[in-house]
Amino acid sequence: MLNIINNTLWTFVSIFILISAFYFTWKLQFVSLHFKQMGKSLFQKVEKGIKPYQTLMMVLAGRIGVGSIAGVALAIYFGGIGSIFWMWVISFLSAANCFAETCLGILYKEKDEGDLYKGGPSYYLKNGLNYKKLGSLYAIIVLISYLFGFLGIQANTITKSTLELINISPIIIGIIIMITTFFIIFGGLQSIANTASKLVPIMTIGYIGLALYICFQNIEMIPSILISIIKDAFQIKPFISGFLPTLLIGIQRGIFSNEAGLGTGTIASSTVNTTDAPTQGYLQMIGIYITTLLICTSTALIILTSPYNQVKLQDINGIEITQFAFQYHLGSLGNIFLFIAILLFSFSTILTGYYDGESSLKYFYKKVKPIYLLLLKIITLFVLFTGSILSSNLLWNLVDIMVSFLAFINIYALLKLKNDIIKEYKFFLINKRKKKKL
Repeated sequence: MLNIINNTLWTFVSIFILISAFYFTWKLQFVSLHFKQMGKSLFQKVEKGIKPYQTLMMVLAGRIGVGSIAGVALAIYFGGIGSIFWMWVISFLSAANCFAETCLGILYKEKDEGDLYKGGPSYYLKNGLNYKKLGSLYAIIVLISYLFGFLGIQANTITKSTLELINISPIIIGIIIMITTFFIIFGGLQSIANTASKLVPIMTIGYIGLALYICFQNIEMIPSILISIIKDAFQIKPFISGFLPTLLIGIQRGIFSNEAGLGTGTIASSTVNTTDAPTQGYLQMIGIYITTLLICTSTALIILTSPYNQVKLQDINGIEITQFAFQYHLGSLGNIFLFIAILLFSFSTILTGYYDGESSLKYFYKKVKPIYLLLLKIITLFVLFTGSILSSNLLWNLVDIMVSFLAFINIYALLKLKNDIIKEYKFFLINKRKKKKL
């Protein structure tokens, strides 16, 4: 039943996301291809508070989670290798959605405490559209889906990966995850931002470097794999049973991995102390390409250069396929390397996922009582523990359904506030021309 609901919702969500992506790609003059401007955005400076670079790292920490490892494996398993091609396509299209939602996040953010800000879809629904109830609904769904679903999946994946290395009770693994998370989330936003800014570059460079090594070891296979990915993406065998599921799963996994169109990335990106919305939008688009084109493609090539079809699966998480591929290429060291990658990827996502939940709670209060924040932290730790022992299939289905609701609400807001986004972009271009003349 959950599978049927999930597939039905994602059919409509995919159409909705694509309409928005095509619209903003056209209206914003193919903004997703302005790579030079993206590079310049990295050097944006602010005097106080969270720095733009830190917001990119925080958003990347959320995006580069198990969706980039286990999620890619699931896409190949259920949608065939052609789904990878549609992940690439959706990354270029959804980057325009990312730019649009980031602009709105900056435009309609609110002052939090000290030099910090809070923002995201709930705030531009409330302040931009005066839809306070819809903003509340979005915040509630984030609280449920991220704290109970996303974080549960991260803990579940860490547990499954650990069990491949050592025979230990999942309960003990859950307790260790809880304790480690405890020390960071009780340090607040600055602690989360500092941890993310250190973790993300290390894990990204390390993972891509490992993938390049495996690709060079199997270089003769790469051209045929790339051709097969493109060919399989357009296989009409027939349309309903072949092409359509491949397309939908590619879009679904692409959105799950890079979060563009969901609006959740703007929760962290809105914390920066700046009013330059387009520059922040360019900065956040970099995260889309790092996540999908580099990390997800790395995972796909590692899997596709192995005889991954030999894996026998039950209660599939997706990580089992990736683990098999790493072990095939690197022997016993493969499990160790993947375990380290999963630990870093999942843990960084746990931190950002918690902050998204905290920010959603703050939407309901001008100043949240310390007891509420303490309760939220305790619930988070409990979810991490239970996620270690729950069914993987149940967790993935529940999260996918929740994510589809977030996408519906966010894309609706983007299209309703499209004039604000276009106006802000045009104002940015005018200022850019003036600076050039000076």
